[in-house]
Amino acid sequence: MTKTIVSGRVITLEHKIIPLPNGTAVRMDVIKHLGAALIVPFLNRDKVILLKQYRPVISKYLYELPAGTAEKGENDLQTAKRELIEETGYSAGKMTLMGHIYPVPGYSTEKIAIYKAEKLKPVKYHAEEDEVITIQTVNRAKVRQMFKKGQLTDAKTICAFALCHWL
Repeated sequence: MTKTIVSGRVITLEHKIIPLPNGTAVRMDVIKHLGAALIVPFLNRDKVILLKQYRPVISKYLYELPAGTAEKGENDLQTAKRELIEETGYSAGKMTLMGHIYPVPGYSTEKIAIYKAEKLKPVKYHAEEDEVITIQTVNRAKVRQMFKKGQLTDAKTICAFALCHWL
């Protein structure tokens, strides 16, 4: 049994009864999500673009890699290419899929594709009004320092750096 509670632009909240492999059925609140892509944009072998982004839900700035939710009909690579341009003003000559993560599988279907972007070229872009972002260039040593000092707390960004062997 599934009952839709709220259906929004990005997520749908459902109450569900889900059968488990052991035969037990559990009641759960599930957030259905379209999926997302995250990009590790390499300017060169030792420098990446990192964002300082304001997150109104938690009223804080976080250091993050560019990422965003898929639009209907978009595949992971299309989402990654679009988000890279929208958030950094760069396009990539080469995109490599590094892996996928499920950031909160206890209550959400969200799956994030992680891409490594190389051969970056500046392009014309228009920053989105609902995003407060400062673009920074950082090297590997700075990323590791930020992580050790607790300044890098965004889970998807930490996973992406780990997949690229930067932590």
